[in-house]
Amino acid sequence: MTRQSIVFPGQGSQEKGMGRELAETWADAMDLWKEAEKSSGAPLREIYWDGEDKDMAETRYLQPALTVVNVSLWGYFKGRLDAAAVAGHSLGEYSALCAAGVLSARDILKLVSLRGRLMSEAAAGGGDGRMAAVLKAPQETVEQLVRDAAEATGKTILVANYNTPAQFVVSGNGPAVDHVCAAAKGVKARAMALPVSGAFHSPLMNEAAAELSGVMKKMEWKTPTIPVWFNATAATEADPAAIAGIMDRQMTSSVFWTQIVTKQYEEGIRFFVELGPKGVLTKMVSQILKGREDVEVENVSGVQGSFPA
Repeated sequence: MTRQSIVFPGQGSQEKGMGRELAETWADAMDLWKEAEKSSGAPLREIYWDGEDKDMAETRYLQPALTVVNVSLWGYFKGRLDAAAVAGHSLGEYSALCAAGVLSARDILKLVSLRGRLMSEAAAGGGDGRMAAVLKAPQETVEQLVRDAAEATGKTILVANYNTPAQFVVSGNGPAVDHVCAAAKGVKARAMALPVSGAFHSPLMNEAAAELSGVMKKMEWKTPTIPVWFNATAATEADPAAIAGIMDRQMTSSVFWTQIVTKQYEEGIRFFVELGPKGVLTKMVSQILKGREDVEVENVSGVQGSFPA
């Protein structure tokens, strides 16, 4: 069996009915849904199995629900995987921590339920935090746009997501994000505001991150059983205390996804298996490693879906 990197998607990968088939097939998955509903105080199965799209997009519901799907798929299929590494994109990083045994499923669901609520409250708090996607421009150009916007406006802005070599997300105060969007045309890039009302993965989330940190400090962090590649560092870490410190700043730091995938390839990973709905990361990995003929990518989203040999 080929050594694999198991990757877990984050916000934006939700879809109606996600996780239902597995939960109705495997009792442990149904128990995770019940645990998530207890942690979040929301009828997650009702929302994601029979609800409306607008409710499914709610951050406070989405984060625990998607984490249940990711973690359930891992629990169901892990015996058929040869995981040499795990990683998760933004919210998905919590699923990776669970897969590697760093935190229990119960603690993970408690954290993502709180994280979803805090991010939702921050977005609804009336600030001017915004995010925008910048496409069809190289990393150096996007980083220059961000530096120019910060200097011109005096506001906070950073590259929040390094998704692929030609897909980035910037995050910060509204005037600075608007400046990047306006300037993108001049460098033949495409920029578009994202339908969020908060500046996620930026220092504007400091208050929410501090509250989440207080809960994290009370949890028992363990040494990973599988190497975990972290969003904020694009590197692995084995020391539990250091991992807790990295996760402490995850909500306010950039997501170095392109760098993670590239480094995993450089260390010999050739098979990337995404556990979660939609296959968003499967597409990203293919774009990041485009032109390398020895790369395989697979998305496993349900019991009846395709699965790596």
